[in-house]
Amino acid sequence: MDTSHLAEHAGAAGSFFASIFVVATLSMRTMIPLRVFAILTNIILIATAVPTHNYATLVLHSVLLPVNTYRLHQMLQLVRNVKKSVNSDLSMDWLRPFTTERKCTLGEVLFYKDEKADSMFYIVSGRFRLVESGIELPIGAIVGEFGMLSPSNTRTQTLECVESGVVLSVTYDQVEQLYVQNPAFGFYFLRLASARLFQNISTLEQRLAQYTAPVAAEPKPA
Repeated sequence: MDTSHLAEHAGAAGSFFASIFVVATLSMRTMIPLRVFAILTNIILIATAVPTHNYATLVLHSVLLPVNTYRLHQMLQLVRNVKKSVNSDLSMDWLRPFTTERKCTLGEVLFYKDEKADSMFYIVSGRFRLVESGIELPIGAIVGEFGMLSPSNTRTQTLECVESGVVLSVTYDQVEQLYVQNPAFGFYFLRLASARLFQNISTLEQRLAQYTAPVAAEPKPA
């Protein structure tokens, strides 16, 4: 039985379906569907390259397949981690791969109130204080994200280092890229930022209650 014709037909059919997937991939606006279609394209072209002995295509897509699979895994893991953070302790460990380390010394000011904002920080070690509100941020906290959400992109408070430590910085451009690539990430990030806003409001209300309680307890003059 002549298998050359079968190989030709298989190659033609594979090329046709691969072309459809390539066009579909180019039409994708978000990263996860794009990666899925890229993986399907890789699989089809590998399958058709074998019977047609197209070794160049076989090698190329054998390399691209694990790359696309890994990138898809990264994006899905990012969404899962952000979702987990929203529903648990508001941890931002998922942001670490996209950050740059910065060492801070006692008395150093990372940013001032009302200045232009372009990045946010994740606290790894040391102690940091928001000057205007007096709130001290714990290790594992993220600060500076409100500047991204502000219409004017300005800082709402001053951040000072009160004990030498390390922070990880990530630019707003990087966060925006992740947001555009995956709407699910953007949705969970906004929920996370909102949760932190309410957390800060609750902290300020508790502090206000502590200050006003002694005043209310003082006896009125006769």
